Amino acid sequence: MARYTGPKTKIARKFGEAIFGDDKAFEKRNYPPGQHGANKRRGKKSEYAIQLMEKQKDKYTYGILEKQFRNMFKRATAAPGITGEVLLQLCESRLDNVVFRMGISPSRRGARQLVSHRHITVNGEVVNIPSYQLKAGDVVAVREKSKSLEAIERSLSNSSNVFEWITWDTEKKEGTFVSVPARIQIPENINEQFIVELYSK
Repeated sequence: MARYTGPKTKIARKFGEAIFGDDKAFEKRNYPPGQHGANKRRGKKSEYAIQLMEKQKDKYTYGILEKQFRNMFKRATAAPGITGEVLLQLCESRLDNVVFRMGISPSRRGARQLVSHRHITVNGEVVNIPSYQLKAGDVVAVREKSKSLEAIERSLSNSSNVFEWITWDTEKKEGTFVSVPARIQIPENINEQFIVELYSK
C-alpha cells in the first residue's frame, strides 16, 4: 500500500474531525462523505468497526503505513508502560511529527517532504528519514542552506503552538526535543485503547 496522498478533507469528514489540521472545506461540510453523508440516521457501528476506525484515524493523522504501524505496536507492547500510551509517544517522537510540532511545516505531510528532501538536521547531521525516532535531548534544526526557504519562513511566522516537551529558537531555527510527551500533553483526539484491543484480538 502506498502512502495516502488523496483528498484530505474527504478523510477528515469520514472521521468527523479535522485530523490534518485547520481545514476550511471541512468546516463547511463536517458530515461524512458520499451521497447520504448528511443523513444522520446511520446504523450503530460494531465494536470492531469502532476499533478499526480509531486505528485508521491514528495512521492517517501521523501518516504511517500499516506495516510501520504494526511494527510500532510491537515495540510499544515490548516497552514498559501502558501500551496505548507508548504507541502514541512513538508516533509523537517521529522526526516528521516533531518538525511539524516545531512549526517548521504547517502539516505533517509537508514535514515529511522537508525531511525527505534533506532540509532537516538532527544533532548537526542531515537526516532524511521521516520515521527517525528522536530521543530526549536531540536537537532538530533547519539545515543552514535551507533557512531562507520561503515555505519554512512562512510556516514559522504563522506558527503559534507551544508544546512543553519542545523548545524552539527562532533566531537559530533550531529546537530541542526535550522529552517524550506524557499522554496528557498529546493533543490528538485518539482513543488508543481501541487500537490495543483491535491488535489484541
